[in-house]
Amino acid sequence: MITALVILLTLQLTGTVLSRVTGLPVPGPVIGLVALFILLSVRSTIPANLSQTSQTLVDNLTLFFVPAGVGIVNHLKVLENNGGAIIVTLIASSALTITVTGMTFAGVSRLMNRL
Repeated sequence: MITALVILLTLQLTGTVLSRVTGLPVPGPVIGLVALFILLSVRSTIPANLSQTSQTLVDNLTLFFVPAGVGIVNHLKVLENNGGAIIVTLIASSALTITVTGMTFAGVSRLMNRL
């Protein structure tokens, strides 16, 4: 498990360094995730310890929402003052995301059917 965590954190750190050095507008963890995908694609198998560690992280993903919940409680006054704008923004951005995702899926689906 330690080896797998070292691999994941090294790829995240590499992505962060690459993002900052090159000035790419992409978060470092995303670059690290893409690097992990490429490495696993080349290898064509997922090592057992990496698979187990990743599954453990996903199983406990809800723990990552605790800091967000604490932040909400700490900033209730801001939410009271700007709650309406936040709700409208959340609804609009969700609708836009769903629309763009659907259109992208439809476009890729049509493209794949042509091949």
